[in-house]
Amino acid sequence: MKIRHGEIDVLRAVAIVLMVLFHFVYDLKEFAGVNVDYRSPLWFFIGKASALLFIFISGLSSGFSKSPLRRGLKVLLYGMVITVVTYLFMKDEYVRFGILHFLGVSMILSPLLVRLSSPTLWGLAGSSAVLGFWFEEQVLNTSLMLPFGLMYDGFASMDYYPLFPYLAVTILGVLAYRYFYAERTEPLFPFRLDSAGIQWLSRNSLGIYLIHQPLLLVMIFLINFLRSNN
Repeated sequence: MKIRHGEIDVLRAVAIVLMVLFHFVYDLKEFAGVNVDYRSPLWFFIGKASALLFIFISGLSSGFSKSPLRRGLKVLLYGMVITVVTYLFMKDEYVRFGILHFLGVSMILSPLLVRLSSPTLWGLAGSSAVLGFWFEEQVLNTSLMLPFGLMYDGFASMDYYPLFPYLAVTILGVLAYRYFYAERTEPLFPFRLDSAGIQWLSRNSLGIYLIHQPLLLVMIFLINFLRSNN
């Protein structure tokens, strides 16, 4: 019998709720002219926390996944679709290597990562973090290295999660699976989390991510249209 770990559902549900909330505030500022600063420490933390949770859970879930390559290619394809759509509507800041691109590539890499020893993974996590922070100070004349965290002068994107430093968070998720779930024959926590709402959010997090932004924008544009005609 497959064990369902309710705490992972909770983390994934929290991540999607925080992301929807952050994008709602972003849309209110950018498309409705509402005076709210989504770059303030609070909203920055909410947006970043949601993304880091998704990345960590992706690494954690790699140990449970039976088809990480297929799922990774699927997520990467969705990321490419977002690249095309944002290029058409927001050329200056279109998404080139956003959260879905990152998650897709990290899922594709996960079969290799799970085969490495724990000391090697810890070393890779530390190296990824250090490289990422160092790359932030470097400026190139090409966009070809954007997936790795090396930017060019004037680069801007509404969503950017390069492999370095964020691969470190994926690796921490892989290690968490190894230490807390790999040999476990019963749930990690003694209590059960049977909330239908949390499980629904967790199971449909990718679909919610893909459709929530268009729905928010349609709602905002509709409200603006009704206000302008009153």
